[in-house]
Amino acid sequence: MKEAKAMAYVNMYGVLATLENLCEIDEEAKEVIYSLKKPVSLCFDVAGGPCCTFNFTKSGCKMTEGADGCTCKMNFSSPEKFNALIDSSKPGMPVKNIPQVLSFLLGPFTKLTDRLTKLLMPSEADLKNRAFFEESTVLTFYTISGAISALANSDSISMFTAQSTVGGEVSMGIKDTCYATISIKDHKFTTIKSKSENPRAIMEFADIDLANGLFNGTVSTIAELCKGNIYMAGMISMVDNLNRILDRVAAYLG
Repeated sequence: MKEAKAMAYVNMYGVLATLENLCEIDEEAKEVIYSLKKPVSLCFDVAGGPCCTFNFTKSGCKMTEGADGCTCKMNFSSPEKFNALIDSSKPGMPVKNIPQVLSFLLGPFTKLTDRLTKLLMPSEADLKNRAFFEESTVLTFYTISGAISALANSDSISMFTAQSTVGGEVSMGIKDTCYATISIKDHKFTTIKSKSENPRAIMEFADIDLANGLFNGTVSTIAELCKGNIYMAGMISMVDNLNRILDRVAAYLG
């Protein structure tokens, strides 16, 4: 069962946070942000949930926690209201620089989120294009990486697992393609979108096709482990706990 508050954190730190990566690797997204006349920092403030600012410039997107430095802001009265922005494009209440909020939200932001949705929820026809397939898989990896920490810190079942996870860094990655670090300190999880320099545990997928199959449930994790296509090393209990949380990620994002 999904919890509304945890879903809001997944939507913020998993789904919307992937706008950073979209603007970095996707040509259509690059065109959208390059057309911006001036930088925009849009804050989403969710009552009883997350508060983050998305800073857009011609060179990319960067998400920061809190409302500091935002040029425009939208409040949501509950996690459910914020989730409705993601699920059905229902906006919250603009409270700062309202004209900019509306023009940006209905223009560039919608173009970016539509593109992200197309890549994260691809059609079979889209996936026949190899470049699209690879980009979709990489962006899904980053969404999942962000969702792991979001759930570890907010979902009651995942928090139980987080409480039994030792501190340190887990390196996750698709070999020679993309990496993320799950940093754990005092049972709080943080996702860093770069390779760990000093991991306590490692979980790495052999290639992008395998990763895509795992993300979509079309290949067997156990079978691929036996074949050596999923590399695990270090403190295996950390990887085991990460996999438990990944089961919850699948329930939220599936």
